[in-house]
Amino acid sequence: MTGEHHGLVARLREGLPAEAVLTDPDVTASYAHDMASFCPAGSPAVVVLPRTTEQVQHVLRTASELRVPVVPQGARTGLSGAANAVDGCVVISLVRMDRVLEIDPVNRVAVVEPGVVNAALSKAVAAHGLSYPPDPSSWEQCTIGGNIGTGSGGLCCVKYGVTAEYVLGLEVVLADGRLLRTGRRTAKGVAGYDLTRLFVGSEGTLGVVVGAVLALRPAPPRQLVLAAEFGSTAAAGEAVAAIMAAGHTPSLLELMDATTIAAVNRLTRMGLPESTRALLLAGFDTPDPAEDLAAVAELCRAAGASEVVPADDEAESEQLLAARRSALSALEAVTGTTMIDDVCVPRSRLAELLDGVAAIADRHALTIGVVAHAGDGNTHPTVCFDAGDPEETRRARVSFDEIMALGLELGGTITGEHGVGVLKRDWLARELGPDVLELQRGIRRVFDPLGILNPGKVL
Repeated sequence: MTGEHHGLVARLREGLPAEAVLTDPDVTASYAHDMASFCPAGSPAVVVLPRTTEQVQHVLRTASELRVPVVPQGARTGLSGAANAVDGCVVISLVRMDRVLEIDPVNRVAVVEPGVVNAALSKAVAAHGLSYPPDPSSWEQCTIGGNIGTGSGGLCCVKYGVTAEYVLGLEVVLADGRLLRTGRRTAKGVAGYDLTRLFVGSEGTLGVVVGAVLALRPAPPRQLVLAAEFGSTAAAGEAVAAIMAAGHTPSLLELMDATTIAAVNRLTRMGLPESTRALLLAGFDTPDPAEDLAAVAELCRAAGASEVVPADDEAESEQLLAARRSALSALEAVTGTTMIDDVCVPRSRLAELLDGVAAIADRHALTIGVVAHAGDGNTHPTVCFDAGDPEETRRARVSFDEIMALGLELGGTITGEHGVGVLKRDWLARELGPDVLELQRGIRRVFDPLGILNPGKVL
């Protein structure tokens, strides 16, 4: 440890218990990065694991005084490099601040610390007949603080919305150690600028979230699911458009392309027809889901579905969803390494995106499977490649960029729920344009004038 690092660690230990300050390089290296590919990561000088707001304030005050960068982290399940360390930084991991402080069934709010795991919160509020709808695919590992930082989504977003719509108020420690309270506990509130929404999705660049007031909903009925097979992506896209145009409110509307279907077949032996070019899964948690499924089944058939299979009960619904749940594992098994894109396009352009990705895959001789939250146009093209092959890795990176360019051409955005981090920083500049980019940088400077919070990320 250098003398500079030694002084930093000594100052941190003045306000933190010994076990909360990690300096062993073998240990701190395990906190260097999240789950993103192609994102550089530095070596942290120290990792701290605070348990209280006061301890977080001490860390930020110390870092500000010593001009040391701070990288906030949750469970590191992110896919953009937003939680990656920079050389010489303090990594502040919030995973030990994991208490559900309050569940209020009357006002339908929960008050939580940032290290609460999404699934643990869901289980806690379910005991009160309530639900916390945002459900990222990593919900059994990811934390609420991480969800807030990246503005996470999930399968249910088509009906229930994303994380930002459930964050009513926040407690945030600013770069200089001040504690800021934003938002409210009430169902309504429009006093002043909406700083709460500003922090959601800011990826640790404006402050460190230490508490959140979250909106809850009544627990929905159990959902029933339908699977529809299509011989073309165009037909599947037409079905998605018809379902949404008819005013249906599915609890999920998921799509898998032919490449993903083939990968799932290889991994699970599910026996999905290889002639299927797109598989659409629609779920309803309405009072009479069977009636909704019947109406959607007719729309799918009218759009050209070759087979429509509605589930009769919850067990059959889970069987139908098994293919979707195994999609990422199946694609990872193709070559060993995957790079998951996160392009969101208007629903009406979904088929064009899928066809465009297939053309990119052919052009670069790669396997690229697409799974999509079709109901909101959020697609996850997944590039499969051999990380040990430099040429294939290069083609994977080029294809990833081409997919983002395609998304923008179709009127979409470079990220629907994974965030910008390191991975898409250059692409964010292209999407926003110079004027908006400079305004956003100005906002960042107001909150963090020394530039110590998660440097090199987002902007």
